[in-house]
Amino acid sequence: MSAANSNASNNVGNNVGNSATRRPRTWPALVLIVLTVVAAIAAIWRVDTAPRTDDAYAYADTIGVSPEVSGKIVKLAVHDNQAVKQGDLLFEIDPRPYQYALLRAKASLAQLDAQIPLTQRSVDAQTFGATAARSAVTRAQAAANQASDTLARMEPLLGKGYVSADDLERARTAQRSALAELAAAEAQARQAQAAVSSVDALVAQRSVLQAEISSAQLNLEYATVRAPFDGRVVELRTSVGQYVSAQKPVFTLIDTRHWYVIANFRENELGQIHPGTRATVYLMSDTGLRFSGTVDSIGYGVDPQDGSGTANGLPSIQRSINWVHVAQRFPVKILVDRPDPRLFRIGTSAVAVLRVHEHAAVAASGAQS
Repeated sequence: MSAANSNASNNVGNNVGNSATRRPRTWPALVLIVLTVVAAIAAIWRVDTAPRTDDAYAYADTIGVSPEVSGKIVKLAVHDNQAVKQGDLLFEIDPRPYQYALLRAKASLAQLDAQIPLTQRSVDAQTFGATAARSAVTRAQAAANQASDTLARMEPLLGKGYVSADDLERARTAQRSALAELAAAEAQARQAQAAVSSVDALVAQRSVLQAEISSAQLNLEYATVRAPFDGRVVELRTSVGQYVSAQKPVFTLIDTRHWYVIANFRENELGQIHPGTRATVYLMSDTGLRFSGTVDSIGYGVDPQDGSGTANGLPSIQRSINWVHVAQRFPVKILVDRPDPRLFRIGTSAVAVLRVHEHAAVAASGAQS
């Protein structure tokens, strides 16, 4: 009996001991759950305060370097992927046709300048002739008036016998002759006046030649193509001797004065992103370097890709999951403060983290002030 009691007491003790050893094993699970919740809260808080995306790439503005005049390249001063400074010589087009055009225009102007004084002398002579013709008209007019007055006085005297019929006929003849001379003088005066020219047309032609000289000088300057800004030459696929046409790019020049990171953020994150928001970016080519930047602008349109056609000219951002609704992404343009020219290349993959809390703090301090 005592042995049975002893066994029973031992069994009870063992069960109590086993339950005591099993109870502490629930704590790791509870701790794991708590840590998971804390991590989830921290992740949500971080997303809300520092939106982040690895759907980003480096970007810079580019131009196609096109000559303003056509011709054969006689000097190519750059090579592919070369860095250039503003004002550096890029290439030179054969300047001889434009030099000849300039010389021809200058020679035409010199010839015209010599012709204008000669023409002016002729105009002066014509003017003097017209003046003399007008004086002749005045004399003929006076003679005709005198002959008419004489005839008018003699006609009443014929009946009284003071003048003869012959005298009256000579007076009429003199009047007719004076009127004829007057008509001839007036015709000569009109002819002389019509012959008077001017140098106005030549002066106007001189202005045209001056404009041609200016155009020729400009074309001669255009034959030398220089870098409009600090940049880097890319897509250079030509050499000396190549004929290039005006307005057609010879190569591309990257504007390295400003580098950007184009970061595509989900549409539900745009509400807390504003121009001026500070950002931290780094490139996948060297993840150890961090660069600061500022949001320059936020995209206001992308290609919706809903099957109803494309929005021409809008950036296209792919959606990777077709059977669920995926938040659209919009490009956010971030201006990098101090880019490393060795690392930044157009299209380099990047990661962008926006420090929206800094923008909010600055805005709040500005509102309080």
